[in-house]
Amino acid sequence: MSFSQNLLLLAALVVAAAFFSIAEISLAASRRLRLRRMADGGDLRAENVIRVQQQPGHYFTVIQIGVNALAILGGIVGEGLLSPHLTQLYSLWLPLNTANTLGFLTSFILVTSIFILFTDLVPKQAGMAAPERFAVRAIGPMLVLMKVFKPIVWFYARLTELITQALRLPTKRDDSVTSEDILALTEAGALSGALHRDEQQIIENIFELNTRTVPSAMTQRDRIAYFDLDDPDDIIRARISAEPYSTYPVCKGDIDHVVGYVEAHGLFQRVLNGQPIALAKGDLIQKALVVPDRLTLAEVLEQFRQVGEDFAIIVNEYSLVVGVVTLNDVMSTVMGDLVSPWDEEQIVQRDENSWLIDGNTPIQDVRRALGVEELLHDDDYETLAGFLMDALRRVPRRTDTVTLGDFKFEVMDVDTYRVDQVLATRTSPAPLPVMTATNK
Repeated sequence: MSFSQNLLLLAALVVAAAFFSIAEISLAASRRLRLRRMADGGDLRAENVIRVQQQPGHYFTVIQIGVNALAILGGIVGEGLLSPHLTQLYSLWLPLNTANTLGFLTSFILVTSIFILFTDLVPKQAGMAAPERFAVRAIGPMLVLMKVFKPIVWFYARLTELITQALRLPTKRDDSVTSEDILALTEAGALSGALHRDEQQIIENIFELNTRTVPSAMTQRDRIAYFDLDDPDDIIRARISAEPYSTYPVCKGDIDHVVGYVEAHGLFQRVLNGQPIALAKGDLIQKALVVPDRLTLAEVLEQFRQVGEDFAIIVNEYSLVVGVVTLNDVMSTVMGDLVSPWDEEQIVQRDENSWLIDGNTPIQDVRRALGVEELLHDDDYETLAGFLMDALRRVPRRTDTVTLGDFKFEVMDVDTYRVDQVLATRTSPAPLPVMTATNK
């Protein structure tokens, strides 16, 4: 063959090897979610890629046969193409044996460099940058080659299967997507600027609905505004004026005997029509949804959906009322300040090393604000006050401190038995995350 023919053959071998290389890396790097979106959009090639990803053995066997065969042929063609001319060039200054050796080595290095650059590095870098685009383009020719080389593919695939079984190696890729994967993607998106920090926080809060229990979002017992069934009209009007809410529980005797609830708009309608507000008649009272305090927020949302309500009474294992929760409370947990930016913040950062925190702040919010996810756990308590009680083994008092890792929590204010304010201060890092309690 002439020099030009050998050169064209070598170029064809390089192109073919580059195709196999990009077909290999693009299939391995293609993300199933993106392929599924492409398939749902009508791209049948994406559906073929998904099927091959589920059982890629024959696909990769064809690629390895092609890559190795082309590499060997490329070496033979390249050596025959370049070695004689390089030997002739070196023989002008060197002995013939030395010129032959240098000519062979130079041709070997040149051909190897060409294959490394144009059949490995460049195609794989392109395939990694846009794997789905290249995978759908390569899948058609690869399916044809899989049919053409089917006997050879079956032989090598069978040998590979026997070897992997003997070595107990995995044969299928796990494409399941976990919540951790999604949260990692949102964090990466926030770092890159593709996702706003508020949006990332909302997504994290949505996943926390399955772990946060209802006490982390409810209005606690001592803050519930309620009516007694026998309250007269003037007391009801005064309470509405002093504590304006959209919904009020109605109790008989005390808060632990809830008979239902009334909505503010129903009361306002009575007032506008000049009618007296008589709760004892019962026409204003609606049946209240009662749920246990161990439910998660996701379970409460499901209860709201099933019964068509947006208000619930929360009771503990002794059937005592511990709080109330509304749909807006749950959504405020998800949306944060985007829903109620006018509410008083529960965590106020004073400087880079200190935070003033409300005792009723959910422990998940404290963990996130202080960056102590690995130290603070929520198995035994829901709020920062619960953490302090668990650490001190009693009701906290003013000036009590709890040290956890490199943070010190000091009780600043206590209202009766309720922890109002806690000062969290970052101290020098502790050698071990050992928790100690100090009673003053």
